[in-house]
Amino acid sequence: MTMTKHKTESRTFKVIFTNQGEVFEIYAASVSQGEMFGFIEVEQLLFGERSQLIVDSSEERLKTEFAGVKRVFIPLHAVIRIDEVEKRGAARITPSEGGSSVVKAFPVPAVPGGRGPGSR
Repeated sequence: MTMTKHKTESRTFKVIFTNQGEVFEIYAASVSQGEMFGFIEVEQLLFGERSQLIVDSSEERLKTEFAGVKRVFIPLHAVIRIDEVEKRGAARITPSEGGSSVVKAFPVPAVPGGRGPGSR
């Protein structure tokens, strides 16, 4: 027997991206391509309840950073991974491997049609 999802069922996405030498892992109810070229749009951020006995400092930092934010636009080149998950985990911030002192390649925007410099 095959199970189908109902349209009323809520969806949860885990979005992992880099920002200023750190890796952010957030959960949201809506992720789309967005209105701005080269960005993904993340809406309805999901955080744990404040009534938990154990408080995760990185999740609290994320709650503070995104307080009052309706939508987050994340550059495509900063996205590491987007997953649709069954249940929400704890949002967190972790240091990027090598930290912020490592020299990284300058992000090159995607060119529509696959035409880049030197192609004809």
